[in-house]
Amino acid sequence: MRNTLPGLDDQGRWDVPARLNMARQCLSQPASALAVIDLTDGPRRDVSYGALGEMVDGLARALLPRVQAGDRVGVLLSQSPWCVAAHLAIWKIGAISVPLFKLFKHDALASRVLDAGAALVLTDAEGAILLGDLAEPLLADQIGLGGDTPVDFADTAADDPAVLIYTSGTTGTPKGALHAHRVLTGHLPGVATSHDHLGQAGDCLWTPADWAWIGGLFDVAMPALALGVPVVAARMAKFDVDECERIITQGDVRNVFFPPTALRMLKAADARIGGLRSVASGGEPLGAEMLAWGRTALGVEINEFYGQTECNMVASSCGAQYAARSGCIGKAVRGFEVAVLEGDMPTDGEGDVAIRRGAASMMLGYWQRPEETAAKFRGDWMLTGDRGMWEGDFLRFVGRDDDVITSSGYRIGPAEIEDCLLTHPAVATVGVVGKPDALRTEVVKAYVVLKQGMQVQASDLQNWVKDRLASYSYPREIAFLDALPMTVTGKVIRRELKARAMAEKL
Repeated sequence: MRNTLPGLDDQGRWDVPARLNMARQCLSQPASALAVIDLTDGPRRDVSYGALGEMVDGLARALLPRVQAGDRVGVLLSQSPWCVAAHLAIWKIGAISVPLFKLFKHDALASRVLDAGAALVLTDAEGAILLGDLAEPLLADQIGLGGDTPVDFADTAADDPAVLIYTSGTTGTPKGALHAHRVLTGHLPGVATSHDHLGQAGDCLWTPADWAWIGGLFDVAMPALALGVPVVAARMAKFDVDECERIITQGDVRNVFFPPTALRMLKAADARIGGLRSVASGGEPLGAEMLAWGRTALGVEINEFYGQTECNMVASSCGAQYAARSGCIGKAVRGFEVAVLEGDMPTDGEGDVAIRRGAASMMLGYWQRPEETAAKFRGDWMLTGDRGMWEGDFLRFVGRDDDVITSSGYRIGPAEIEDCLLTHPAVATVGVVGKPDALRTEVVKAYVVLKQGMQVQASDLQNWVKDRLASYSYPREIAFLDALPMTVTGKVIRRELKARAMAEKL
């Protein structure tokens, strides 16, 4: 076990230099070392750090006449060497990158591009069509690489803004979280922990999550480059089990970040994947059934981690150090002070999960939203908007603050009920919300998607929960749907289910 995690000194304190540029941080490995394994088009192509640096310089030269330090530049590219090169080029010249998602429709792209004030977007021919007249497209993969001397790294401070990442929008309008050049350093301890000390000989990292999100860009792509671990680039607009297995085999992948939805699809397909050294997952709790399946089907302990766009990788499990605890999302990662608050004070009971100011991965603030930035903090603590409680030094996730169900005086977290229902052999996925009720304030309502070809009675699922959880927390109402509303990052949009439940009451 390492005494010092990357990004921390031997006392567990942040080790962030005053002057820092993320592009330099990601390109610091030997030129001959393998940086990116490209599986996006045709046969495997290996990209060295030297070749990646040339791509970055070519883009930087094209940007310099158009972009000033501090300008926002969009990146509308799927997983590819050009995607990482685009972000690195923007950071190298001191500008701010804005990750954009290829599956966004016009209005979603417009809301982000216009809010950010991005006049220029690095993209490809496909992205230029999606972009339309929203901003000037610069086709990254058509820019020449040779001829001129390398571009100097901008002399940026660790607290200078570098990347503007929009929230996935599970509640309200997406907001832009503005992060500094120190954000990558802030991710390194948690990423290393969640992959059982990432950076071992032979490690190679991949995720099916798009690099337009903090989970793809800063949990996988950029930490891998900074740590000298090859990262696999492979396009997957929609998760496919067979394609996942092909990518892992052809890319020599040993370390994977699987979003919970991908794990559920692998489990439903009875997939078996060998050769992995670590699997990490985050976004929502997995539950005991999924963790047990992972040990058998993937041959590893799935390490759950916790964070959000505003401050990420703050807690994690680590199978190499200790056994996971079902329903918990691990322990606080070194460097982060995580608390459960009741009002302004820490509590041993259920409360608001919060992170102390000063964490390296904490945002500078919401872009041009000072009031919402101020509301995100309570004194020295950044509120995550989640409810949790401690079990020793394990953090148990109860639910979003606005997701917690109040029924007959009990406060019920939907995650535990969802986990329980997911252990039923007929259930593919589920979302649980509170439905207004005159007698009980709210009743637990479950929206269930069954596995293909399976049938089950609502009463059977109710009894399944009654037999396994507290009698007051079983779903008094169950509805069967063909699909659940999901964010593009694979999270159930409970607010849409909540709105549906409210409409049923009327």
